[in-house]
Amino acid sequence: MTEPEVWLRGPLPDVLPELQPVAHSLLQVREEIETAAALISPEQLWARPGGAASIGFHLTHLAGSLDRLLTYARGDSLNAAQRAALAAEGREDIPRQADVDGFVKSAIDALDRALAQVRATPLCTLDEAREVGRARLPSTVLGLLFHAAEHAQRHSAQIITTAKVIG
Repeated sequence: MTEPEVWLRGPLPDVLPELQPVAHSLLQVREEIETAAALISPEQLWARPGGAASIGFHLTHLAGSLDRLLTYARGDSLNAAQRAALAAEGREDIPRQADVDGFVKSAIDALDRALAQVRATPLCTLDEAREVGRARLPSTVLGLLFHAAEHAQRHSAQIITTAKVIG
């Protein structure tokens, strides 16, 4: 028998009740990526069935977007390396490695860092204002953490779907 989804397994230790859905979502993404990646060959990593984004893109973007959103949640601006990584994410002209394990590890590491930040986020900061991007769009710590989790879920779902299509 398989386990229920993470959110149905009960509260997570060391996570504020207000942030349980964020942590559950990030853990669910972690499990889904590990499962889907086990079925992906190096040749399939950059496949774009029907012109859809590749699994390699989704793994790269998932890790990068988590890093950027968590940076904003901490009240920081992106550094040069983060801006360069963002610019390179969707470029087709950059030679691509076929190291499935490396891309999966990068995404898992980003998820683990996100979970650590969620666990360390004090309740009193959740409503604090934060600015996003060059346009300095308004958000809050809670808004950014929630969006980071739901954005990761989107890309996890795309990884699963693409793996089924190319499998």
